[in-house]
Amino acid sequence: MKTMAAAVTIGLVLILANIPAGLCYDTALQVGFYKGKCKFEDVESIVAGVVTARFINDQTIAAALLRMQFHDCFVNGCDASILLDGSSSEKTAIPNLSVRGYDVIDQAKAAVERICPGIVSCADIIAIATRDAVFLSGGKRYYVQTGRRDGLVSLAKNVNLPAPSITVSQSIAAFDKKGLNSTDMVLLLGGHTIGVAHCSLFKDRLYNFNNTGRADPTMDPFLATLLRFRCPQISTTDNTVNLDQNPLSSSIVDSSYYRQLMLNRGILQIDQELALDPLTKATVKSLAYGFDFGIQFGDAMVKLGATEVLTGTQGEIRRSCRATNMRST
Repeated sequence: MKTMAAAVTIGLVLILANIPAGLCYDTALQVGFYKGKCKFEDVESIVAGVVTARFINDQTIAAALLRMQFHDCFVNGCDASILLDGSSSEKTAIPNLSVRGYDVIDQAKAAVERICPGIVSCADIIAIATRDAVFLSGGKRYYVQTGRRDGLVSLAKNVNLPAPSITVSQSIAAFDKKGLNSTDMVLLLGGHTIGVAHCSLFKDRLYNFNNTGRADPTMDPFLATLLRFRCPQISTTDNTVNLDQNPLSSSIVDSSYYRQLMLNRGILQIDQELALDPLTKATVKSLAYGFDFGIQFGDAMVKLGATEVLTGTQGEIRRSCRATNMRST
């Protein structure tokens, strides 16, 4: 295991060494922001080492980090507010109770602080760590813009994430508020290529879709039958199932998720609707049978990562990702 981890880390370091300094996608952020700011150390390589070590032992951390970044950026922007502890912080909101991966961010922050104290934001660490996890899961490696600063406010009442049962039009509207278009939305939901869902989020599709007392007619009947075994109508356990129902691809970042949607094998209602709604079905088909999902997904992640960021003198650079500097003193 140690040899494998070392080999993967070396590969990431070699790629990181070739990042073009100053490459920009957003005027407030830039690729290579930390070059020259931490002596001769490469911040992104330090984070990559932490993520790689965790990934070797737990490949599900990739989906966890993708979810964390999405949940962070979709509230007050990509400001690491989801990381703050508190009795009424974002962590305590119902949609965030199952978010995990905080320990990986803590470990990466500690590793960076030992080399370069007070320079690297927790918000940037989330973005870098997520990119590395996507790459380790077979996704296309994309350049991460950095230069974000950390937010000072984290309130559960501000968490208003799109529900898995909303319509495509409602989802488009929610993404539009964040400066993301319908294509961005379809691509970002493609993160479900390595995710899982609890039965409680889609059980109505198996037993009582829209209060009809029947299964969702848009779901493949054979899949619905199989899922009923995993998700009994009456159960004290909320099991999980893969969002990509291709067993050979459920832990790989690829376009298989979209091909499953084309076969009516989507798990969440919003996922399946993407392949049926006139507003998005052409995009789903293109991604399902095209060859550039990895590149497009990376571009969408970069765009998500630039959502309502704090830069310059806004916010702060936290000493601990779990508390603002005022609280941690």
